[in-house]
Amino acid sequence: MIQMRTSAAEDRPRLRALWKLAFGDSDEYIDCFFTACPDPEQVLVLEDAGGVQAMTAWFDMPLVSEDGGQWPGAYLYAVATHPDCRGKGYAGMLLKWAGEWLQSRGFACLTTVPASDSLHNFFAANGFEEQFSLVEREVVPDTAGTPLPIVAVEWQEYGSLREKLLSGTAHVACGAQALAYQLAVCRLSGGGLFRVGSGCACVERAGDTAVVKELLAPVGEHAAILTALVKTISAKRWLMRTPCRGGQVGKPFAMYRWLIDKPTQWSGDLAYFGLAFD
Repeated sequence: MIQMRTSAAEDRPRLRALWKLAFGDSDEYIDCFFTACPDPEQVLVLEDAGGVQAMTAWFDMPLVSEDGGQWPGAYLYAVATHPDCRGKGYAGMLLKWAGEWLQSRGFACLTTVPASDSLHNFFAANGFEEQFSLVEREVVPDTAGTPLPIVAVEWQEYGSLREKLLSGTAHVACGAQALAYQLAVCRLSGGGLFRVGSGCACVERAGDTAVVKELLAPVGEHAAILTALVKTISAKRWLMRTPCRGGQVGKPFAMYRWLIDKPTQWSGDLAYFGLAFD
């Protein structure tokens, strides 16, 4: 019989195995999540045929409007179904129940970052709408340029600076656990969270590529910030993500589903998500 529930401590081995089957992440990467999020209630599961067959994790990540209004938001992450059970609708059932459970805990909105076009379609079929975009491009840092001052920071400082830089922009704020997890996976990869120039940057390495998952700074500082980063982190290829500014058209990045009537205070025309564990 199908049962949906919050996970329990004894589910941990099954969750780790399911995560590895679905995403192929290393044990060290998976450890980062369970260290940052030790509460079993941060993983919601679907159980059938005597075991957990689908899962999703969630982070507390509020929505913030241009004028500073705020609504409790839950970012759904690591939505996975066991390969032997795909095609049974388990993920859709779990998403529906997750919305009901999180709404009962006071959350107003769900967000998620689909990893592919097909997953954008899947989440759309389950009530999610496109809302958050960003600009992503490959860049070639000027290794001979003059770098701006750069300092590796802890997640608390990064989060505080991030909110100051995004003031006046509709965006998703990062809760403590999300930032702690992001810092852990960045450092595991050889990257980190940085205060650089008057802005901040989150860098995660993937093989020989460094992904600047978020660069929040005046455009005029970008080149010198990239010079600082390339002198700090070793990579052959660089990708950079920035918010859409001044009429820029970005690529669809994240989606949302309101659990309440959409607030009139939320316009979200250029809403920014930014950090995600994609």
